[in-house]
Amino acid sequence: MKKIISAVIIANFLIATCGADAEEAAFATRPMPLTLSDCYALSLKQSEIIAINADLIKETEAYFLEALSIMMPHVSFISVDQQQEDLKSLGSSATGSTFQSLKPSKYSERRFNVTQNLFIGFKAIAAIKASRFGRNQRTDEMARAEQLLLVDVAGAFYLLKETRGDQRALEKIRSALVTRIKELRARENLGRSRPSEVVNAKAQLYSVAATIEVVKSQEIVARHLLEFLIGGPVNEINDTYNIPPALLSEDYYAAKSDFRPDVTAAKYAWQIAKEQASAVDSEFLPTVSVDGNYYTQRTGFSKGVDWDVMLKINAPIFNGTETLGRSKEYRLKAHESELVFRRTRRKAPIDIKDAYVKLTTAMAVHKSLKKAYATAKLNYYLQRKDYERSLVNNLDVLAAIQTLQDAERNYIHALYEAKRLYWGLRVAVGEGIAENVNDII
Repeated sequence: MKKIISAVIIANFLIATCGADAEEAAFATRPMPLTLSDCYALSLKQSEIIAINADLIKETEAYFLEALSIMMPHVSFISVDQQQEDLKSLGSSATGSTFQSLKPSKYSERRFNVTQNLFIGFKAIAAIKASRFGRNQRTDEMARAEQLLLVDVAGAFYLLKETRGDQRALEKIRSALVTRIKELRARENLGRSRPSEVVNAKAQLYSVAATIEVVKSQEIVARHLLEFLIGGPVNEINDTYNIPPALLSEDYYAAKSDFRPDVTAAKYAWQIAKEQASAVDSEFLPTVSVDGNYYTQRTGFSKGVDWDVMLKINAPIFNGTETLGRSKEYRLKAHESELVFRRTRRKAPIDIKDAYVKLTTAMAVHKSLKKAYATAKLNYYLQRKDYERSLVNNLDVLAAIQTLQDAERNYIHALYEAKRLYWGLRVAVGEGIAENVNDII
């Protein structure tokens, strides 16, 4: 008997141990809830716009190498083999010159050629500056694209949170109505409630059930939007950010507008346009270059001459109006870039102030609706107690349930609207994501 009991104890211990291991394994493989930071990090990897901006930055590096090549020497190896009709067989009368009759019919040479530009106006310097400004411009444009992506991700994230919170609120109201109908039926059996009270409660229950189905479809759409942005499935999400208790003055945020990436990118674009105009103007100036050759093989009269050097000066005198037209064109483009920069710089503070006003209003609405929600819960509790004491009728209780439903849903909407607008203010200021929401407060 003792052996049987010991065997049963050991078996139960093994089953319990294996069950615990299985539970731990299931918990380990369960996907962790995604935070806003997680979703944003995934969206940065998934976004084609960010990838395009990254390629544009690499393109500016190629432009810099192209501009630098203007100032560097060009080295090449040239091989020439030439053959023509033998003029000796035609006689001197056919050529009209004894010298030409002595020209060989076959000619070949092998040489290394080195060409170095000594002065080409300021084209090379302007091109190098433009390429550096271009890299800064593309970097700032990418930073701004990442910030705008944060607005999209935060909007989808909190929209999903809002629809799920809305659905939970409606489920609580439905549960309260189901409980209410059961109570009314029990009172109806005792003759203390009328059948119309049950029917009235059922009508409200069916209306809530229909609203739940609508909210479910909204939740699916919001989830699909977030999944599109992050490029993967979305199960549970966890909101780790809270609305800041207060904001600083409007002028504090507006003063940061000049440092916003799109403003600085527009400034760099203007500087690029000015350098491009300078590069075109340099075509009015003469160019100076040195061309040298080192011969490894040579035939004909120049045989034995191993090298030669040529200094070349090209002074443009008249080439129609081509250069003048291009100069005016690029100067106008530089002026257009300046106007774009001025408009971007002037619009940035307006964006910040608009976002600030929207957020402060949403925060005030959120605080008021939070109090309204707490009051509605208390009202529902008191109406139920008064109904039990026959101080109010069933319509008062149902009206309290409806008030509670509207108050809770409005509070949920205001909460996540304020959170969306908070991230809108951050992006309007030019800030990205951070673990602490108080870093700009």
